[in-house]
Amino acid sequence: MDHLDKRLFRAAFLFLTLFFISSAVMAQSTRQLIRSGDKLFNQANFRSALPFYERALERDPNNAKALYRAGISLIAFDKEKASEYIYKAYQLKPKVEADVLYWLGRVDLVNYEFDKAIQHAQNYQKGLGKRDEEGKEQAALLIQHARNAKKEVANAKDVFVKNLGPVINTAFSEHSPVISRDDNYLLFTSRSAAVTGSKEAADGEYYEDIFESRRLGPDSWEKPTSLSGRLNGTGHDASIQLFDNDSKFLLYRNENKSTNGDIFVSSKEGETWGAPQKLNISTGDFESDAYITPDGQTIYFSTNHFSQNGDLDIYYAKRQPNGSWGEPKNFGNGVNTQFDEDSPYFTQDGMTMYFSSRGHNTMGGYDIFVIKFDSVSRRWSRPENVGYPINTPDDDTYYRLSGDGSLAYLSSYRMGGYGEKDIYTISYIRNAIVRGHVYSLRDSTIVPGVELVFTGKAANNTPLEYRDVTKPDSGNYQVTVLSARPYQVTLSRDGKLITTEQFEVPLSLNDTTVVEKDFYIDFEGTSGIGAQAFAFKRIYFDTDKYNLRPESIKELDNIVRVLKANPSLRLSVDGHTDSRMPDSYNMLLGENRANAAYNYLVSQGINPNRLITVSYGERRPVAPNDSPENMQLNRRTEFNVIRRADEKK
Repeated sequence: MDHLDKRLFRAAFLFLTLFFISSAVMAQSTRQLIRSGDKLFNQANFRSALPFYERALERDPNNAKALYRAGISLIAFDKEKASEYIYKAYQLKPKVEADVLYWLGRVDLVNYEFDKAIQHAQNYQKGLGKRDEEGKEQAALLIQHARNAKKEVANAKDVFVKNLGPVINTAFSEHSPVISRDDNYLLFTSRSAAVTGSKEAADGEYYEDIFESRRLGPDSWEKPTSLSGRLNGTGHDASIQLFDNDSKFLLYRNENKSTNGDIFVSSKEGETWGAPQKLNISTGDFESDAYITPDGQTIYFSTNHFSQNGDLDIYYAKRQPNGSWGEPKNFGNGVNTQFDEDSPYFTQDGMTMYFSSRGHNTMGGYDIFVIKFDSVSRRWSRPENVGYPINTPDDDTYYRLSGDGSLAYLSSYRMGGYGEKDIYTISYIRNAIVRGHVYSLRDSTIVPGVELVFTGKAANNTPLEYRDVTKPDSGNYQVTVLSARPYQVTLSRDGKLITTEQFEVPLSLNDTTVVEKDFYIDFEGTSGIGAQAFAFKRIYFDTDKYNLRPESIKELDNIVRVLKANPSLRLSVDGHTDSRMPDSYNMLLGENRANAAYNYLVSQGINPNRLITVSYGERRPVAPNDSPENMQLNRRTEFNVIRRADEKK
């Protein structure tokens, strides 16, 4: 070996030595990060555990254990990413941990993959030992929750769920909304860094504090301020109820580490709240929530004091002559189960009670339930799940009505929030009046006697159909339709089809919304068919993807046939996204979705000069981005006729 060879050998040896030392240090560092994460994970401090797993994954992206535990930690914050992590961990190492099939089922449930959740839970059951009764019970619950959720989602209610926004909600938990009678003053509970003392609890969030905010406009609130001092102590403090003309305030307080929390009352002293006084229903066990009736004579509250297995149940007590509360009694009426029942709330007439429960036919976690009092039979109805999308497969609690009952507030872990639990409003979707005229495309004259048929679907897929005929003197029409959905509008005359269009009716919450919509038809005794006679279906995409689905290929093949049969037809191919990513990212994703369809059409022999592509990103949603179903509607590409070459301008 000559001198040069020896130098090269020594250099190579040194390089390999450093490489293996570096790899060992890297591996050791990854193991240390995972151990640090595990310590917090085992304490259920998922928020603090997650950064350790994420840093480990930066070093080793295919570390199955880090992926698995990061996925579990993410379920409360980012359900889709949680699914991605847990599934990847399972693919890399099918036996990453003994309960991996259970957590696959859990993450399927919160991502609305109900059949997959059932299958994973059943497979998990099969692998359990004969004596693992707890595991079998948890799997059975997961299966039942998935079945309940599948049923409720299939029978969705026409309600509009809206996040209260980033002024109120943060990356931490916000819950327990309490609204004044005029709907302008909001008290709520937050675990953000803005709490008094900024002290972290064992689970990685800050201790609960009560905040207040005042309404600035229909959809805007002033920056919340903490009710520090008398109302917020060093432990957990949470809002419960304003009552007695908003002059008194029920709150929850955990005074020290040795108590489970009790119910207190504070009275208004001028513009401030006075020192809270503990109610005598407090037992030293866990009293979590309460409601005092408008006449001040009955209190309903949640407690685990009388429970054999430690779950919360709803009790009530009557006001005594000396002002104290009498002996608590079980509410009964089929409300309390072996699981938690919490957060009782009554309508002003006392004939309807809403409450939260982990039992009954919940979709998973807490759901909102309702019972109604029959004044004839003098009985309460059986608890009924208020349904999707008020309830979701995760926790939904603290249902409270505004003063006039026109909307409700609740706390929820649903998808699309700002962090963990957020505060939302619930409004019932109302009708809208759609009116306008039908004109001739050739000379803009009115066309009387045209029948317009609006067809669509309710949230539970029940068919909707509305129709009218344009008037002889004005050519106008008017229909009242359920708002916030797309309709297919068919125009015909004398039994002959003229054209079909898609029309999106915006959201209405007050039954008085008027939408103006004119139609232009190529009308000469119904002979010619103009550009508006062509209505193409949208195609849809998976989250953050722009590859074409099999059903999309079928629709694109249909568009190819129409374009080849009508050589003068030109299309705009429009790409759209949901709102989860930044605008710049969504514009690029929308462009990729439009290009995917464009490239396929060109590959099938369509002249590129007949097509243009446009990206709108998230800027033209067809539905609110507040549920998986609505976000799917927004992840789309549309095909709009520009103008036929033989049409006059």
